[in-house]
Amino acid sequence: MAYVLVVRFTANEGEEEKVEGLIRDLAAASREEPGAIYYQGHRDPEDPRAFLVYEVYQDEDAFKAHGQTDHFKSLALEQLFKLTERERHVYATVD
Repeated sequence: MAYVLVVRFTANEGEEEKVEGLIRDLAAASREEPGAIYYQGHRDPEDPRAFLVYEVYQDEDAFKAHGQTDHFKSLALEQLFKLTERERHVYATVD
């Protein structure tokens, strides 16, 4: 079973474009991780402050490794999370 994370972000007022850029950069770097199967950012066309990130990892260990990468620490922890409110949901694939 794969480990799936769905994160909804709401950008702080005036930070929408910066948040989009951070999500783009984080997605590009995260896709290069050996345990990452899929990583895609999305933006709501009707609410420019609303974003969704859909992540799929081989397993929970791969997800935990993702959280230890330099790009996650610098892009997400140090920047993205400070510019947004977020809601996380974890799933396992149904095979």
